[in-house]
Amino acid sequence: MLQQKVLQLPQGSLRYLDQGQGQPVVFVHGLMVDGQLWQPLVAELGPSWRCILPDWPLGAHALPMHPQADLSVPGMVRLIADFIVALDLHDVILVGNDTGGALAQMVCAQFPERIARLVLTTCDAYEVFPPPAFSYLKWLGYSPMLTWLMTQLMHVVPPLRRLPIAFGDLTDKPLDGKLIERWLRPARTHAGVRRDVCKFLRTLSNDHTLQAGRALRHFGQPALLLWSKQSRHFPARLAERLRCELPNAELIWVDSAGVYVSLEHAGHLSASMVRFMGGGDEGAVQACQV
Repeated sequence: MLQQKVLQLPQGSLRYLDQGQGQPVVFVHGLMVDGQLWQPLVAELGPSWRCILPDWPLGAHALPMHPQADLSVPGMVRLIADFIVALDLHDVILVGNDTGGALAQMVCAQFPERIARLVLTTCDAYEVFPPPAFSYLKWLGYSPMLTWLMTQLMHVVPPLRRLPIAFGDLTDKPLDGKLIERWLRPARTHAGVRRDVCKFLRTLSNDHTLQAGRALRHFGQPALLLWSKQSRHFPARLAERLRCELPNAELIWVDSAGVYVSLEHAGHLSASMVRFMGGGDEGAVQACQV
């Protein structure tokens, strides 16, 4: 059973869900969503692992962080590392998606000591951070008022949510409206949440992901890439490059054009992850030249 908890960190209060026992699996979602993104996958995984689903301060978090908290891209990486240390987690399986996948790469590049395995599901990497369709987000970060306006418009005009520059291309089937409303509500109603996410947005730069990509060439832990075969935002070439440059990586394609694959393909992801997390390194694809 998922238990909701709150962890006090120097940056502020972080809410998370905690289920199961055993080796810890820490999930990192992306912008404007929360830990709910992972719940279908966690339900499939069952109680054999300790699944930890934080609501990272990326725009859909209900608890604003301290006003002085560093929530830049490097600050968010530090926050994830601090969270792992504060819970005294070891041999962590770190799972990332979308923006959270980029952050997971940076954690492994900068703070690899407690990471045993890395799972990346369709996410930012290398020169794509953010994807071209979402490049406007960086400039949105300089104006909390514009962030409020964007979320308010999507609240009062639901068809706007289906645009390719919003939630439209992130799943194969239209996202549930109640779930989108859940994700929009914090930034729409709380100035502290808008302040938090704007700190992050204005520091978006592929300098961070390119640097992480170079560092990950020396990350020797097993990595699993679960990637949408037809993704428009995160093309297949990113997955192929990660597979080639990570020393111990395996790539499995997901028959999808979406990004939130944990919502629509939980069964496929869970079967692949169970084998990867519990079955050793057999079948890992070795690095190649690009």
